[in-house]
Amino acid sequence: MKVDRSKIEPLIRQLLIEIGEDPQREGLLQTPKRVAEALEFLTSGNRVDLERLINGAVFTQETNSMVIVKNIEVYSLCEHHMLPFFGRCHIGYIPSGRVFGVSKLARMVDMYARRLQLQERLTEQISKEVMESIDAKGVGVMIEARHLCMMMRGVEKQNSVMITSSVLGTFRESTATREEFLALIGNRPT
Repeated sequence: MKVDRSKIEPLIRQLLIEIGEDPQREGLLQTPKRVAEALEFLTSGNRVDLERLINGAVFTQETNSMVIVKNIEVYSLCEHHMLPFFGRCHIGYIPSGRVFGVSKLARMVDMYARRLQLQERLTEQISKEVMESIDAKGVGVMIEARHLCMMMRGVEKQNSVMITSSVLGTFRESTATREEFLALIGNRPT
């Protein structure tokens, strides 16, 4: 579904009026257009075809070793307040004969993050997609994020960080595998 910015712009203009602003003020003249463009980008994950995103970048590789990509930047909008949350995502998996091209994991994170989201759902979506896309033996995903809905409104707690994890397959079944993942991403002493 394509975003129709021409329908969003008048809504933003009206929103400005409703919050006591003057949409004719110099600094706000282009705001409806800019907000419509920003929302189109920030929700673009709803319009991404995963097969095209992966684009065949799954390769045969016989290994039982854990593969980890850590510190993938995450930027998303919480679905409750449409305010940003941001942080880092760590992904680990044990392949069963197929591995991802390394950039595809970061692109997958972006695809799911560029939607109105809950951090908990985002973490689950990434782990399930990695597991299913390459039939991995196990997957671990951890996201550490700061939520502006908690920092700049509500309880206004500036140093709060939300951590979510999803472990599937051998990461769920084996304490040693889970601990190795946590140690390698730096969340547990080795």
